Parts: sequence; C-alpha cells; structure tokens
Amino acid sequence: MAGRGNTEIQNRFFAALPYILPLVYVVPFGAFLFRQFPIISIIYLPLQPVLAIYRFPFAGLIVFFVLILAVVRNENIPHFIRFNTMQAILIDILLILIRFATQILNLGGGGGLLIQTLFNTIFIGTLAIVVYGIVQSARGIYAEIPAISEAVHGQVR
Repeated sequence: MAGRGNTEIQNRFFAALPYILPLVYVVPFGAFLFRQFPIISIIYLPLQPVLAIYRFPFAGLIVFFVLILAVVRNENIPHFIRFNTMQAILIDILLILIRFATQILNLGGGGGLLIQTLFNTIFIGTLAIVVYGIVQSARGIYAEIPAISEAVHGQVR
C-alpha cells in the first residue's frame, strides 16, 4: 500500500482531477444562475470536452466504474489520490440522487422562487465544495468535508 504522506506534485494533480465529475453533474442545477448571470458560464469553458463526453449514453456510468475499479480499489495508487477520487464520487452520487428526487417531484420545470433558490443553493454549495477539494488537493492536504469524508474514510483504507 502506498503511504498516506505521499503528496508529490503529480499526486496533487491527480487527486484534484476527479473533482471535475461533480462540476459536470451540477450543471443542470445552475441553469437559473446561468440565465440570470451569463458570465458565470465562463467556468465551464475549459470543461467543454468533458461535457461533450458525457453526452454519450452511459458515459457517466462507465467513468464511475473505471474510477471505482481502477483508482479507488487499486492499493498501488497513493491513498491521497484514492481518498479524493472516492470523495468526488460520493459528491457525484449525492447530486445524482438530488436530481432524481427533483425529477420525481417535477421541481425543475416551474422555476418558482423556491425552486430557483433550491437549485441555486445546490449549485453554489457544490461549486464551493469542489473548489475547496481542488484547493486542498493542490496544497497536498486531505479535504475534510463533514459526513462525506467520514464515509470515504470507511471505504478507502
């Protein structure tokens, strides 16, 4: 098993990379903000190739399984990378569940003030978590997010 203190530059980069996943899955929640403030969509310009990949059927599922099997469960990869990858996956799963709930409850279409506030909060909150995760990974520090990090510690040994 790779040591927990191994935070070389390339490990920091590869630990920050999986946080792109939650950025992709939170896009629908930012629709109201993108309409009101089009300048915000600039943060997604560098992610256009990734967004294009996710237009293919089952692309998200394939990426999920590749990350779980090739990164998180691979003990040859440093713990720092596996921890951050699993944390990004759990944030992603949470967003998928929230999206399913909003579709089941038919909350996305109306766009009332309460729905817009909920979607904006989810978007800004996820954006804050992702930025925090990327910054902490770049610094070589484990990004401790309440509840999510506890679940990750239980999954990644």
